[in-house]
Amino acid sequence: MRWNILLGVLAAMIPSQILADGERAGEFDYYVLALSWSPNWCALEGDARGVDQCDARHDYGWILHGLWPQFEKGWPSYCRTSARDPSRSQTKAMSDIMASGGLAWHQWKKHGRCSGLSAEAYFAMAREAYNATVRPEVFRKLDRAVKLPAHVVEEAFLKANPDLTADMVTITCKQGHIQEARICLNTTLEPRECGRDVVRDCTQSNAVFDPIR
Repeated sequence: MRWNILLGVLAAMIPSQILADGERAGEFDYYVLALSWSPNWCALEGDARGVDQCDARHDYGWILHGLWPQFEKGWPSYCRTSARDPSRSQTKAMSDIMASGGLAWHQWKKHGRCSGLSAEAYFAMAREAYNATVRPEVFRKLDRAVKLPAHVVEEAFLKANPDLTADMVTITCKQGHIQEARICLNTTLEPRECGRDVVRDCTQSNAVFDPIR
């Protein structure tokens, strides 16, 4: 009895996101499409690690970070599933929009398993969501780093994607840089409003936006 009480107390203290680890696959409410601005990720992390994504021969802009199953509050991760893990060729095939097979594998392991789909179907859906979202061309035309309000990035996405409204898009920042654009989609990939824990826009007025090299 005392052990059950202790478990209950601990459960109340642990954030719901952590408790969600290992949920049953296929049980979620909507998706978050996460697009990462590659030059900024390289400036903050990739260059120091010498990753291929940041090599000058590439011209990555908005890459697919992931398609994340989401609850109305919190999210599942590392779900239990009977679906077979993707082959190396399947993850490598996502490199054109995810910059590396390693990222594709990590996204499958943490998020894709929670979709309840096979690896093939999950990656196909992620590609469909990525291709259906217009990435504002203006950011590919920068020839130098600029500082801008984060809401300018959101407005560019809204202008390029008329079906989106402000509550369907979130712009995040990290260490003074624009980090990601996150777009909320229902389970058939139609735009929908984000949950409260996703709608947390960066409020910086001078966030760094690095150009494609």
